[in-house]
Amino acid sequence: MTPTLDTATSAPAPLRGLPGDRVTLDDGLVVEVFARAKLPTEFGDFEMVAFLNNLDGKEHVAVVKGDLVGAGAVQTRVHSECLTGDVFASRKCDCGPQLDAALMAIADLPAGLILYMRQEGRGIGLANKIKAYSLQDQGFDTVEANLHLGFDDDLRDYRVAAGMIHLLGVDSIRLFTNNPRKIQGLRDGGVVVEQRMPLLIEPNPHNQAYLLTKMRKSGHMLRPGDIASPMTGHGGRRPL
Repeated sequence: MTPTLDTATSAPAPLRGLPGDRVTLDDGLVVEVFARAKLPTEFGDFEMVAFLNNLDGKEHVAVVKGDLVGAGAVQTRVHSECLTGDVFASRKCDCGPQLDAALMAIADLPAGLILYMRQEGRGIGLANKIKAYSLQDQGFDTVEANLHLGFDDDLRDYRVAAGMIHLLGVDSIRLFTNNPRKIQGLRDGGVVVEQRMPLLIEPNPHNQAYLLTKMRKSGHMLRPGDIASPMTGHGGRRPL
């Protein structure tokens, strides 16, 4: 049975990231914890928390390390779903290595957090992302391809992510990101972002142009030196 969100109001209660916990933001967005379970992985032992919301209807999840209730400066990654990179190890982007790096980074910490947001293709969806890839094969860059298909270059919305962080009881975060829009989006949702922590991945010949486009057109906080010398071998999913 598909999970559904009951948006009936209820009395506020302390938020601990437990099933049934709910937060309502100023714009009427409701985010609720649906389920929570242990998640042993090759990186370490975590918990996975599933959320429902009334904005996009998607089932976003959090990977949690330790007790986050009342925790400050929690090392956090807000990661947008990328089937091609996260699952199939595509070398066209840096998504899979970034996810691996974040999991490794929080595995040995007393508290850490990864939000896995179902915003495939910067919000345009998987099928449209593959269509955008076909345009990139013809010479379009990643921004031009989205615009050619009638989308903005980035349709992601971070309000649900902000609600998830509030529900988990986190006081403040240190955010793994190179994207200034992500920082601002979370802050607009009331999240205290104490610090940005760069997440640099060794480039390869297939994603160097993509990374340059993110720097030059999308404002990502990368330097030319970060992406100037791509590996010529396979490289794998190895963070710097």
